[in-house]
Amino acid sequence: MERLAGRRILITGAASGIARATTLRLLEEGAHVVAADIAEDGLQELAGAERLTLATVDISAENSVNALVSTAVAELGGLDAVVNAAAILRGAHTHECSLELWNHVIGTNLTGTFLMTRAALPYLLESGHGVVVNFSSTAAFFAHPFMAAYSASKGGIFSFTHSIAQEYGKQGLRAVNVVPGGISSGITNNIGHLVPEDTDWDLFLKLTPALPGGIPGPEKVAGVVAMLISDDGAFITGSEIRIDGGAHQ
Repeated sequence: MERLAGRRILITGAASGIARATTLRLLEEGAHVVAADIAEDGLQELAGAERLTLATVDISAENSVNALVSTAVAELGGLDAVVNAAAILRGAHTHECSLELWNHVIGTNLTGTFLMTRAALPYLLESGHGVVVNFSSTAAFFAHPFMAAYSASKGGIFSFTHSIAQEYGKQGLRAVNVVPGGISSGITNNIGHLVPEDTDWDLFLKLTPALPGGIPGPEKVAGVVAMLISDDGAFITGSEIRIDGGAHQ
Protein backbone atom coordinates (compact mmCIF):
# COMPACT_ATOMS: atom_id res chain seq x y z
CA MET A 1 0.00 0.00 0.00
CA GLU A 2 1.45 3.34 -1.06
CA ARG A 3 -0.97 5.91 0.34
CA LEU A 4 1.86 8.42 0.58
CA ALA A 5 3.36 8.07 -2.89
CA GLY A 6 4.94 11.39 -3.83
CA ARG A 7 4.30 13.02 -0.44
CA ARG A 8 7.20 15.13 0.83
CA ILE A 9 7.65 14.73 4.56
CA LEU A 10 10.05 16.11 7.17
CA ILE A 11 10.29 14.24 10.47
CA THR A 12 12.35 14.99 13.59
CA GLY A 13 13.60 12.59 16.24
CA ALA A 14 14.19 9.92 13.60
CA ALA A 15 17.31 8.38 15.15
CA SER A 16 15.33 6.18 17.51
CA GLY A 17 12.02 4.99 18.92
CA ILE A 18 8.65 6.04 17.57
CA ALA A 19 10.06 8.56 15.09
CA ARG A 20 12.42 5.98 13.61
CA ALA A 21 9.59 3.46 13.21
CA THR A 22 7.46 6.21 11.68
CA THR A 23 10.19 7.11 9.22
CA LEU A 24 10.34 3.51 8.02
CA ARG A 25 6.54 3.34 7.73
CA LEU A 26 6.38 6.56 5.71
CA LEU A 27 8.99 5.20 3.32
CA GLU A 28 7.13 1.90 3.08
CA GLU A 29 4.03 3.80 2.01
CA GLY A 30 5.88 5.62 -0.76
CA ALA A 31 6.80 8.98 0.78
CA HIS A 32 9.95 11.00 0.15
CA VAL A 33 11.36 11.74 3.59
CA VAL A 34 13.93 13.99 5.22
CA ALA A 35 14.66 12.41 8.60
CA ALA A 36 16.41 14.59 11.16
CA ASP A 37 17.82 14.22 14.64
CA ILE A 38 20.58 15.59 16.84
CA ALA A 39 21.98 12.06 17.24
CA GLU A 40 24.00 11.43 14.08
CA ASP A 41 24.99 7.86 15.01
CA GLY A 42 21.36 6.74 15.27
CA LEU A 43 20.49 8.40 11.99
CA GLN A 44 23.22 6.54 10.16
CA GLU A 45 21.46 3.26 10.93
CA LEU A 46 18.82 4.42 8.42
CA ALA A 47 21.35 5.22 5.71
CA GLY A 48 20.84 3.66 2.32
CA ALA A 49 17.05 3.61 2.26
CA GLU A 50 15.42 4.79 -0.97
CA ARG A 51 13.73 8.20 -1.03
CA LEU A 52 15.39 9.11 2.28
CA THR A 53 17.64 12.05 3.14
CA LEU A 54 19.29 12.29 6.55
CA ALA A 55 19.98 15.58 8.32
CA THR A 56 21.10 16.75 11.75
CA VAL A 57 19.22 19.36 13.74
CA ASP A 58 18.96 20.87 17.18
CA ILE A 59 15.26 21.68 17.32
CA SER A 60 15.76 24.07 20.23
CA ALA A 61 18.03 26.30 18.12
CA GLU A 62 16.35 28.66 15.66
CA ASN A 63 19.23 28.77 13.17
CA SER A 64 19.51 24.97 13.11
CA VAL A 65 15.77 24.57 12.50
CA ASN A 66 15.70 27.15 9.72
CA ALA A 67 18.67 25.48 8.02
CA LEU A 68 16.99 22.07 8.25
CA VAL A 69 13.74 23.27 6.69
CA SER A 70 15.64 25.02 3.90
CA THR A 71 17.58 21.81 3.23
CA ALA A 72 14.40 19.72 3.23
CA VAL A 73 12.59 22.04 0.82
CA ALA A 74 15.58 22.12 -1.52
CA GLU A 75 15.87 18.32 -1.43
CA LEU A 76 12.17 17.54 -1.75
CA GLY A 77 10.98 20.48 -3.83
CA GLY A 78 8.49 21.51 -1.15
CA LEU A 79 6.74 20.07 1.90
CA ASP A 80 3.45 18.24 2.33
CA ALA A 81 3.83 17.26 5.98
CA VAL A 82 5.94 17.83 9.06
CA VAL A 83 6.08 15.33 11.90
CA ASN A 84 7.38 16.90 15.11
CA ALA A 85 8.37 13.80 17.05
CA ALA A 86 11.67 14.84 18.65
CA ALA A 87 11.47 15.24 22.42
CA ILE A 88 13.36 14.74 25.66
CA LEU A 89 12.30 13.77 29.16
CA ARG A 90 14.15 14.79 32.32
CA GLY A 91 12.48 13.87 35.59
CA ALA A 92 12.83 15.36 39.05
CA HIS A 93 10.95 15.95 42.27
CA THR A 94 9.22 19.20 41.36
CA HIS A 95 10.53 21.01 44.45
CA GLU A 96 14.03 20.07 43.30
CA CYS A 97 13.54 20.84 39.61
CA SER A 98 16.10 23.44 38.58
CA LEU A 99 15.24 26.28 36.25
CA GLU A 100 17.92 24.94 33.92
CA LEU A 101 16.18 21.54 33.69
CA TRP A 102 12.78 23.17 33.23
CA ASN A 103 14.00 25.47 30.46
CA HIS A 104 15.86 22.63 28.74
CA VAL A 105 12.74 20.45 28.52
CA ILE A 106 10.39 23.28 27.56
CA GLY A 107 12.93 24.69 25.09
CA THR A 108 13.38 21.36 23.34
CA ASN A 109 9.86 19.95 23.34
CA LEU A 110 7.57 22.97 23.15
CA THR A 111 9.74 25.68 21.65
CA GLY A 112 11.28 23.14 19.29
CA THR A 113 7.84 22.17 18.00
CA PHE A 114 6.98 25.85 17.52
CA LEU A 115 10.23 26.60 15.66
CA MET A 116 9.84 23.62 13.35
CA THR A 117 6.21 24.42 12.60
CA ARG A 118 6.81 28.13 12.05
CA ALA A 119 9.64 27.49 9.61
CA ALA A 120 7.66 24.87 7.67
CA LEU A 121 4.30 26.66 7.52
CA PRO A 122 4.88 28.73 4.35
CA TYR A 123 5.76 25.58 2.39
CA LEU A 124 2.95 23.50 3.88
CA LEU A 125 0.46 26.21 2.95
CA GLU A 126 1.91 26.38 -0.55
CA SER A 127 1.21 22.68 -1.02
CA GLY A 128 -2.52 23.27 -0.46
CA HIS A 129 -2.90 20.14 1.67
CA GLY A 130 -0.21 20.54 4.32
CA VAL A 131 -0.29 18.47 7.51
CA VAL A 132 1.38 19.10 10.85
CA VAL A 133 1.55 16.06 13.13
CA ASN A 134 2.67 17.03 16.61
CA PHE A 135 3.51 14.65 19.42
CA SER A 136 1.75 15.46 22.65
CA SER A 137 1.57 12.78 25.38
CA THR A 138 -0.78 11.21 27.87
CA ALA A 139 1.34 13.15 30.37
CA ALA A 140 -0.46 16.27 29.16
CA PHE A 141 -3.85 15.00 30.36
CA PHE A 142 -3.21 12.46 33.12
CA ALA A 143 -0.95 12.57 36.17
CA HIS A 144 2.63 11.53 35.43
CA PRO A 145 4.65 12.07 38.62
CA PHE A 146 8.15 13.57 38.56
CA MET A 147 7.51 14.88 35.05
CA ALA A 148 6.22 18.42 35.64
CA ALA A 149 8.37 20.00 32.93
CA TYR A 150 7.68 17.24 30.42
CA SER A 151 3.95 17.30 31.13
CA ALA A 152 3.84 21.09 30.77
CA SER A 153 5.70 20.94 27.47
CA LYS A 154 3.32 18.34 26.06
CA GLY A 155 0.28 20.26 27.29
CA GLY A 156 1.63 23.31 25.48
CA ILE A 157 2.02 21.30 22.28
CA PHE A 158 -1.59 20.15 22.60
CA SER A 159 -2.86 23.74 22.75
CA PHE A 160 -0.47 25.00 20.09
CA THR A 161 -1.73 22.36 17.65
CA HIS A 162 -5.35 23.36 18.16
CA SER A 163 -4.44 27.01 17.62
CA ILE A 164 -2.77 26.50 14.26
CA ALA A 165 -5.49 24.10 13.12
CA GLN A 166 -8.04 26.88 13.56
CA GLU A 167 -5.81 29.65 12.23
CA TYR A 168 -4.86 27.94 8.97
CA GLY A 169 -7.74 25.54 8.34
CA LYS A 170 -9.30 27.68 5.61
CA GLN A 171 -5.98 27.52 3.76
CA GLY A 172 -6.09 23.75 3.65
CA LEU A 173 -3.72 23.03 6.52
CA ARG A 174 -4.48 20.22 8.96
CA ALA A 175 -2.87 19.95 12.40
CA VAL A 176 -3.27 16.92 14.65
CA ASN A 177 -1.88 15.73 17.98
CA VAL A 178 -0.68 12.16 18.33
CA VAL A 179 -0.84 11.18 22.01
CA PRO A 180 1.17 8.03 22.78
CA GLY A 181 1.23 6.35 26.17
CA GLY A 182 2.79 3.08 27.25
CA ILE A 183 4.61 2.58 23.94
CA SER A 184 8.13 1.18 23.69
CA SER A 185 10.38 4.11 22.79
CA GLY A 186 13.72 5.68 23.59
CA ILE A 187 12.12 7.49 26.51
CA THR A 188 10.04 4.69 28.01
CA ASN A 189 12.83 2.15 27.64
CA ASN A 190 15.15 4.38 29.68
CA ILE A 191 12.63 5.78 32.13
CA GLY A 192 14.53 4.33 35.11
CA HIS A 193 17.46 6.61 34.30
CA LEU A 194 15.30 9.69 33.67
CA VAL A 195 13.46 9.95 37.00
CA PRO A 196 14.77 10.29 40.58
CA GLU A 197 16.47 7.29 42.16
CA ASP A 198 13.87 7.19 44.96
CA THR A 199 10.90 7.16 42.55
CA ASP A 200 7.76 5.52 43.95
CA TRP A 201 6.93 3.18 41.07
CA ASP A 202 3.51 2.42 42.54
CA LEU A 203 2.47 5.84 41.27
CA PHE A 204 2.88 4.56 37.71
CA LEU A 205 0.68 1.47 38.01
CA LYS A 206 -2.35 3.13 36.44
CA LEU A 207 -0.34 3.76 33.26
CA THR A 208 -0.44 0.07 32.31
CA PRO A 209 -2.31 -0.69 29.05
CA ALA A 210 -5.67 -2.44 29.45
CA LEU A 211 -5.15 -4.52 26.32
CA PRO A 212 -3.19 -7.79 26.56
CA GLY A 213 0.34 -8.23 25.30
CA GLY A 214 2.26 -5.77 27.44
CA ILE A 215 4.02 -2.69 26.10
CA PRO A 216 3.76 -2.65 22.28
CA GLY A 217 6.41 -1.52 19.83
CA PRO A 218 6.55 1.92 18.20
CA GLU A 219 5.06 0.61 14.96
CA LYS A 220 1.63 0.93 16.62
CA VAL A 221 2.08 4.70 16.50
CA ALA A 222 3.82 4.78 13.12
CA GLY A 223 0.78 3.41 11.31
CA VAL A 224 -1.46 6.07 12.84
CA VAL A 225 0.88 8.87 11.74
CA ALA A 226 0.91 7.51 8.19
CA MET A 227 -2.89 7.44 8.17
CA LEU A 228 -3.12 11.03 9.41
CA ILE A 229 -0.85 12.31 6.65
CA SER A 230 -2.62 10.32 3.95
CA ASP A 231 -5.97 11.06 2.34
CA ASP A 232 -7.51 8.62 4.83
CA GLY A 233 -7.00 11.35 7.43
CA ALA A 234 -8.24 14.19 5.26
CA PHE A 235 -11.12 15.13 7.59
CA ILE A 236 -9.09 15.02 10.83
CA THR A 237 -7.76 18.30 12.18
CA GLY A 238 -7.71 20.25 15.43
CA SER A 239 -7.96 16.95 17.26
CA GLU A 240 -5.88 14.24 18.89
CA ILE A 241 -5.57 10.49 18.70
CA ARG A 242 -4.60 8.76 21.94
CA ILE A 243 -2.64 5.54 21.49
CA ASP A 244 -2.25 3.94 24.92
CA GLY A 245 -4.04 0.59 24.80
CA GLY A 246 -6.79 1.87 27.09
CA ALA A 247 -4.50 2.78 29.97
CA HIS A 248 -6.37 6.05 30.53
CA GLN A 249 -10.02 5.09 30.10
